[in-house]
Amino acid sequence: MALTILCVSFIVLILLGVPVAFSIGLSCLFAYGIEGAETAANLHQGFSDAVLSTSGGAFQTMISGMNIFSFLAIPFFIFSGELMLHGGIADKIVTFARNLVGHWRGGLGLANVVACTMFGGVSGSPVADTSAMGGVLIPIMKKEGYSADYAVNVTTHASLSGALMPTSHNMIIYAFAASTATGVIGTEIIKGVSIGDLMFSGLVPCFWIMTCCLCAAYYQAVKYGFPKSADGTSMIKPFPGWKAVGHSALHAIPGLMVVAIILISVMKGIATATESAAVAVTYSMILTGLVYRTLTKEKLLKALARASKTTGVILLLIGVSNMLRFQMTWLEIPEAMEHALLAATHTPWLMLLYINLIQIFLGIFLDMAAHILITAPLFLPLAIQMGVGPVQFGVMLLLNCALGLVHPPVGTVQFVGCAIGEVSVGKVMRTVWPYYLAIWTAINLVTYVPGFSTWLPSVINGHVVL
Repeated sequence: MALTILCVSFIVLILLGVPVAFSIGLSCLFAYGIEGAETAANLHQGFSDAVLSTSGGAFQTMISGMNIFSFLAIPFFIFSGELMLHGGIADKIVTFARNLVGHWRGGLGLANVVACTMFGGVSGSPVADTSAMGGVLIPIMKKEGYSADYAVNVTTHASLSGALMPTSHNMIIYAFAASTATGVIGTEIIKGVSIGDLMFSGLVPCFWIMTCCLCAAYYQAVKYGFPKSADGTSMIKPFPGWKAVGHSALHAIPGLMVVAIILISVMKGIATATESAAVAVTYSMILTGLVYRTLTKEKLLKALARASKTTGVILLLIGVSNMLRFQMTWLEIPEAMEHALLAATHTPWLMLLYINLIQIFLGIFLDMAAHILITAPLFLPLAIQMGVGPVQFGVMLLLNCALGLVHPPVGTVQFVGCAIGEVSVGKVMRTVWPYYLAIWTAINLVTYVPGFSTWLPSVINGHVVL
C-alpha cells in the first residue's frame, strides 16, 4: 500500500506542476503516514501518535541527509561560479575564443563551443554556462548572420560540459548518492566513490563533447551558409592575428586557473574537494575584485543571492531525496528494479543500454540533482554487477542527466537558451539532431569503453579506477 501511495502521489504531483523537491517530500510524507497507520493497526496504539512518530522520523531523515560536511563544497562551487560570471570572466573567455576560431566558416559558432566549454570549467553548471555565454554570444550571433535556432543549439549543448568539469557540484551530489555502493569487480573491492577520481574522469568525455559540437556547428554552418547577411552574402570576418589571440589568452587564462587549482589541490593531497572549493572562492574573489576590479558591491550581492538560492534548492532536494532513499530501501524498490531488469536480460551490454534509455527518459522530467539522487541508488548496484564501477557509472549518469537538460518538457538549459535567443523551443528542436548525436556518442563511449572515463584518473592518481 505504501509503495502505491508513494508512486501515485509523486506522479500526480509532478503532473500538477508541483516543484520536484516538494513532490518528492510530500509523496514521502504520504508514504510515512500510511506506514504509521499500519503500525498503529498492528500494535493497537493510538493512530495520531503512530503517524506523528513516523513523520518525525521522516524529518530526522531529511535533516541527516543534508548534515554532511562534504556538502559544503556545493555552495562554495556555486558561489565561485557566480563570482566568475558576474566578475566579467565570461567576456574575456569569449574574446579569446572569438579571436582563435572566429574567422572560420561558422566561426562565431565554433567560438561559442570553445567558450562554453572553458566557462563550464569555471562555473561547473550548464545553466550558469548557458546564461553567461548565451547572454553574450546569442545576441551577437543573431546580429552577425546566424539563425536564432543555430545560436541556441550551439550554446546549450556545448554548455553541458559544465556537468562534467571538476567544479561541478553535481559530482559532489553523485558522490553522496553513491557513498553506500559496495561490490567486487574482478579483484577490485568497491566501497563508495572517490571525489578526486570523479573530478578527473569527466575531462576526456568533456573534450570529446566539445569536439563533436565543433563538428556539428561547422557542418550546419556549411550547410546553411552561416554567417550570412539578409541578402545571402557571406559575413566571415578576417583573422585578427596571433598577437590578438595571445593577448586575449593572457586575459582569459587567470580565470581558467580555478580548474587547475582544484585539480592540483585534490591530486597532490593538498586539500580535500571541500577545501579546494573554498580556495576556489577565495581565488575568484581576489581575481575579480582586486586584479580585474570588475566585481562591484552590487555584483557581489547578486552573486551571493543567486548562490544562496541555488544552494537552498539543491540542499532541499538532497534532504527530501534522502527521505525517498529510505523509503525505497524500506519498500525494497532497488531489489524489485534489479529483478525486473535481470528478468529482461543478463547480457551486460544490453542491460547497460536499458539503463541508459531509462535514464534518458527520466531526465526529460527530472531536474539534474533530483535525477542523480533518485536513480543512483537504483541502478548503481546493478551496474556493478555488470562490471561497471562507480566512477564510470557516475560519468554515464551525469551525461544522461545532462541530455535531459536540453530536452523538453523540463529542459531547463534549452528553455534558458530559447529565452535569450527569443525563439520557440519547437523551432530549435527541428535542427537539434547533430548536437544530440554528439552527446549520445559520448554516452555510448563512456558506457562501452571503460577507459574513456577511467584511464585519466587511473594514470594521474596512480591506482586502478573503476
